[in-house]
Amino acid sequence: MSPKKLAPEVTPEQCAAKMMETIPIIIKFFRAEMRRNASFLPESLSVPQFRTLAFLDRHPSVSLSQVAEHLGVTRATASTLTERLVQKNLVSRVENPQERRHVLLNLTDTGKYHLQQIRSLTSARIALVLTDLPEEQIRSVVEGLTVLSSTFEKVMPE
Repeated sequence: MSPKKLAPEVTPEQCAAKMMETIPIIIKFFRAEMRRNASFLPESLSVPQFRTLAFLDRHPSVSLSQVAEHLGVTRATASTLTERLVQKNLVSRVENPQERRHVLLNLTDTGKYHLQQIRSLTSARIALVLTDLPEEQIRSVVEGLTVLSSTFEKVMPE
């Protein structure tokens, strides 16, 4: 029986470099799939519109400024984007009871439905891509993502 080879040490710097190399590829894939899947729905959505719906799903009753900050755009751009979502009946605007000049944004039931449809289609495509991986590798990916999620949640809570 031959001795088991030990995996070479990996430094935090090497791990960070690999993350910086890999995550943009995954994000690009996700965006392309979401864009493609959104086009199948009666109300097609751009990636920023999808990101807005996802943000509102995680953070109900946010302001336009918060949406703009999340997307990295101006308030005017966020306002135009949000107005299109309101016209499609995917987002609702309600006056903020504390500050009447500000509005609170929420998903409508239609918006929640469209978001879930896009997520389901995208998740199915991701699962299809992962189908050929051995179970051990899939388990490793899940474990790694779990570690990353909890690590980054500690330093940057949503």
